[in-house]
Amino acid sequence: MKNKIKVLLSSLLPAVFLTIGSLAQAQTTKEEFLSKWNNSKQFTLDVLAKMPDSGMDYKTDPGAMSFKEQIHHIGSAIIGISQGFLKGSSDTPSLDVKTATRAQLAEFVGKAYDYGAASIKSLSAADEAEVIEVFGNKVSRRQVEALLMDHSTHHRGAAIAYLRANGVEPPAFVGF
Repeated sequence: MKNKIKVLLSSLLPAVFLTIGSLAQAQTTKEEFLSKWNNSKQFTLDVLAKMPDSGMDYKTDPGAMSFKEQIHHIGSAIIGISQGFLKGSSDTPSLDVKTATRAQLAEFVGKAYDYGAASIKSLSAADEAEVIEVFGNKVSRRQVEALLMDHSTHHRGAAIAYLRANGVEPPAFVGF
């Protein structure tokens, strides 16, 4: 019986400590998130700046987005999701990706990240905690903020792969 109790306790104690540790490391604060958001913005602009003009229309597959479209998609998704789910204003930046220059694309992406940041800043704690329906899921607006970061990271990662496929060394990762 003592052995069973020892085994049970030795199994449960690590789980208890892991649970307590995860609770202590709750969601980041809004200020921490926005700091990381600004780093994401700069990293995305750095990735865009690295691609030579000859690679802007590069695609890994005929059905894939081009490099230019990947970068544009990051910005347009930030705007659409912020406006649709984070109470973003109706005054949104826009860009015709087909005719856009690199400079125009960079300006658009910068404005998109700024628009996302402004939308997030304007949310109260209650707004962020509110559970809403997003793409068929019931999630908090705070989860939508995390989705924006994940989505940006995903498409920037694809753009980095496009850089490598064109023999271009991507910019160094920016963690914080």
